[in-house]
Amino acid sequence: MSRLVALLSTAAVTAALLAAVPAAQAADLTVAEVRTLLAEAGPGRPANLSGKSLENLDLSRFDFRGANLAGADLYGAKLDGADFTGATLAGANLNLAWVMRANFTNADLSNASVQGLVTSSGLETSPAEGPRFPGANFAGARIVARLARFDLHGANFAGARMAADMKNQSMGLIRTDLSSANLTGANFAGADLGRALLRFADLTGANLTGASLAGADLAGADLSGADLTGADVTGADLEHVRLNGTKGMETVKGRKG
Repeated sequence: MSRLVALLSTAAVTAALLAAVPAAQAADLTVAEVRTLLAEAGPGRPANLSGKSLENLDLSRFDFRGANLAGADLYGAKLDGADFTGATLAGANLNLAWVMRANFTNADLSNASVQGLVTSSGLETSPAEGPRFPGANFAGARIVARLARFDLHGANFAGARMAADMKNQSMGLIRTDLSSANLTGANFAGADLGRALLRFADLTGANLTGASLAGADLAGADLSGADLTGADVTGADLEHVRLNGTKGMETVKGRKG
């Protein structure tokens, strides 16, 4: 019975995301054409897919290293095992994209829309299936996704909008999940993490200056050496949070006790 309830809950969340995230138009290129463009790329000649619609294409295991996908539309695309190391995805649409095992190391995802990513084949996220985002740049991005337990160390989330959209919660609270994620050294300066799940996340050495953590769940998180100068923790769950050497605590807003 519990599994059935979980399945129904997952289906409800997916349905809500589908309703909330507008679909794009038909793809501009075929899978074969994308493969050809990537094959023709070389040192100093990165593949240029900027502004192209690749909606719903199966691009699993494709090599996009260093490619220019700025403003590209990857809505619902299957990117299982694809390599985006060092790729430019600034302003791209990755809503509802399948990204299991994809590698986004040092990719530029600034101002991208990253909502409803499919990050696992089951109900729970698994590090074995998880996409990798170390050093990725999410500055200014809109993110509502399940990223629990994944590697995002050194990622840049400055100014990212990661808060739950309280105007569109008819089928339950849909929010960014970073529970138990590796966020060591990540930059969340000025980011909005309102109501985000950060339970047991490793935020050691992270920059959270001016970030909003209002209503966020940080229970058990490790904030050792992090900088919380000017952060807002109003209504946040801070139970058993590690604060060894945390900076700026005297300036934190909304903290009780």
